[in-house]
Amino acid sequence: MKSISAFEIIKIGIGPSSSHTMGPWLAASAFIQKISERQSLENIQAIKVKLYGSLALTGKGHGTDIAVLMGLSGEDYETIDTIKIYSKVEGIKDSNKIKLGGIKELDFVFEDAVVFEFGSFLPYHPNGMEFEALFLNGEIITEKYYSLGGGFIATEDENTIEANSLVTKFPCHNAKDILQNTNDLKISVSDLVYVNEETWRTREEIKNHSIKIWKEIKSCIFRGVSTEGILPGGLEVKRRAFEINKRLLNNQSFNETNNVEEWISMVKNTEKSFSKINKWISCFALAVNEENASFGRIVTAPTNGAAGVIPAVLMYAHCFENLDEEGVIRFLLVAGEIGTLFKKNATISAAVGGCQAEIGVSSAMAAAGLTECLGGTPAQVLMAAEIAMEHHLGLTCDPINGLVQVPCIERNSMGSIKAITAANLALESDPNSAKVSLDEVINTMWQTAKDMNNKYKETSEGGLAVNVAVNVAEC
Repeated sequence: MKSISAFEIIKIGIGPSSSHTMGPWLAASAFIQKISERQSLENIQAIKVKLYGSLALTGKGHGTDIAVLMGLSGEDYETIDTIKIYSKVEGIKDSNKIKLGGIKELDFVFEDAVVFEFGSFLPYHPNGMEFEALFLNGEIITEKYYSLGGGFIATEDENTIEANSLVTKFPCHNAKDILQNTNDLKISVSDLVYVNEETWRTREEIKNHSIKIWKEIKSCIFRGVSTEGILPGGLEVKRRAFEINKRLLNNQSFNETNNVEEWISMVKNTEKSFSKINKWISCFALAVNEENASFGRIVTAPTNGAAGVIPAVLMYAHCFENLDEEGVIRFLLVAGEIGTLFKKNATISAAVGGCQAEIGVSSAMAAAGLTECLGGTPAQVLMAAEIAMEHHLGLTCDPINGLVQVPCIERNSMGSIKAITAANLALESDPNSAKVSLDEVINTMWQTAKDMNNKYKETSEGGLAVNVAVNVAEC
């Protein structure tokens, strides 16, 4: 059985949703690549996209239509200037034209070309979409894509997970494998992941890539605490990280232009009471997910709706537990590896498993990473992940108006605190006395996902999404 790299689970992405934004963006790009291999893009007469299932029901709130337009236009979400996304979309809508792959300008009436098939689901996965290209010679090419969560996409014949999967030296397909390998080799979980990750890249490349992700995390948090205002989408949700950061720093001024390290130094020098540290953790998480809600660049870990948990816990460890650069690398490796277990044995898609598959998984990942860096044994690392997920079982996904804002943003704060609590509990416990294993809780999460009513799976047809009365303005 092939393995998934930890860096498939923790990677640079763009808000607001890995399933509804990154996946459709990648699918649109893949379709452009597919049809360009059959004929020149210059020969295309028309193009149409149909969105199904959760992509239709919550697609507008999640920016799925925006993502599709950007993917068709040949944009890359890792490099695009995120500030210009909305103007690019308005340009397409106003002109009724789109530049396919950045090459071929085509007549494109948005309302006709991007269709939300409300109430219809494709059989393979709840996040389905169909692309159709009509050529001047009458040929029609169609392809169905599915967004699997975490920025992974698939057709019914192949998927991006398998494309990047390899057989590692010490395969770890469940928690039992991790424990067995670490015991046999007498090494830590992070050392084990280091060895297996060398299947994809050298140790130096592993370190460099980890530091790249860490820099992106720091930049994202910094942008979040430096930006005030109202989030887009019509709910009129106010950004809170800016004001919380300001109060915690006692109104001290700092350079808001790319001086991340100065700001971190100031955070480290603030009062270290339980209350203040707790507020900082929430501030870090809110900062990331407010950026995510604004189509900002974030680190997907393992999804975008849950993108604030790992950054918040990692920044907490860096600022208040003196976690150094090597510790950051090991944290990310362990967290990513735990994420692969959920990806392979359950799901990280809220459209399949509810929010337990997003915040729950991210909390388990963060708990494991923190436990590793605070000196936990391999058994305690796995125990921490189990504790964190155990107390997210059954968590529903019910975004109001389909926006990744309420309750999504606050849930990242809660998931972060649970992760730290889970790590502390595991560090003070004997795993041999534990009644529930990580493998058992992953299996339970998967069973719960299958039993959960679809209205609680990112459809905005249940929970807070229907019980909270809001007046929503147009986006």
